Amino acid sequence: MISVSLCMIVKDEEEVLGRCLESVKNVVDEIIIADTGSKDRTKEIARQYTDKVYDFEWKDDFSAARNFSLSKGTKDYLMWIDADDVLPEKSVWEMLKLKEELPPDTDVVMLPYAVAFDSRGKSTFTYFRERIVKNSGDFRFEGRVHEAIPPAGNVHYSDVLIEHRKIHSGDSSRNLRIYEDMEEKGEVFDSRSLYYYGRELLFHEKYKKGAEVLQTFLNCPDGWIENKIDATRQLAYCFYGLGNDNRALCALLEGLAYDVPRGETCCDLGRHFMDRGKYEQAVYWYGQALSAKKADRSGAFITEECYGYLPAISLCICYDRLGKYELAETYNEMAEGFSPGSAFCSANREYFRERRSDGQKKNPNIH
Repeated sequence: MISVSLCMIVKDEEEVLGRCLESVKNVVDEIIIADTGSKDRTKEIARQYTDKVYDFEWKDDFSAARNFSLSKGTKDYLMWIDADDVLPEKSVWEMLKLKEELPPDTDVVMLPYAVAFDSRGKSTFTYFRERIVKNSGDFRFEGRVHEAIPPAGNVHYSDVLIEHRKIHSGDSSRNLRIYEDMEEKGEVFDSRSLYYYGRELLFHEKYKKGAEVLQTFLNCPDGWIENKIDATRQLAYCFYGLGNDNRALCALLEGLAYDVPRGETCCDLGRHFMDRGKYEQAVYWYGQALSAKKADRSGAFITEECYGYLPAISLCICYDRLGKYELAETYNEMAEGFSPGSAFCSANREYFRERRSDGQKKNPNIH
């Protein structure tokens, strides 16, 4: 069985740190905590689980802090999570099994990360992260923000799910400030940093600059394909924000050049045409979304509803607008199958019942 050092960076996490460490304490062999300047009870809580609590001066560089924590690990493998992450009960047993069965030549272990949930607690947004690495000194984080360890060597995929259960929002402008500071200082942006800088600019509604940065990223020959596919969607949102719908459509279509269409892109294309009353074209793209390839082990950001509920409920709307009511009802029931108890599907069902009985012409709902 392999041994694992859990290596974390924290700051002012008194509300969530105990929950996190309680969930992982029985599956790791060592806990390393690097505190970057807490002013609450974070370090006191950490010391209830480990005596390896270190201070690290924050330098607006997540990789520097994380690499410091990794440097303190002494076990076979190093694992990282954030203070507002938890290991669900099912994952505890799966993690113990992973430790027993992991091939000894494994360098990197990729685990699924669930970061958004619906009202029933079901994950709606997941992707794989490099979560456990061999303690060889060969694996370190890169990037001041949106940091990552480049996977290399023998990479093993496991289904041990980690959940991101945030209680409060953090500093929403922090990442953008770091990127803007990098730009002001003339630091060189690698392709990954350009991608995330563009996303941050879009989030802060800086559409013109965001479009410029994302286009620069898309022109990088070494850009990761999954980031490029997603960047075409983010670029489209920038153009929508600038009021340039034609360039937005061109950006979405560019995403089709990199691989078979993803459900997220197909849904965006469907929405583009549906919003403009072009329902036959919308039907085509939403239909493609229902059969699209889900690259769930590629590391891509996966929006689960784009492979089921969203295209189904959208097809319901489109077919209703086209006067094809039986098909509209069929897709409403399909959507209900993807999201049992959906209030939208229930409202649509009532609309169809009333339309059959008295011919009322209301519009069904869409998520």
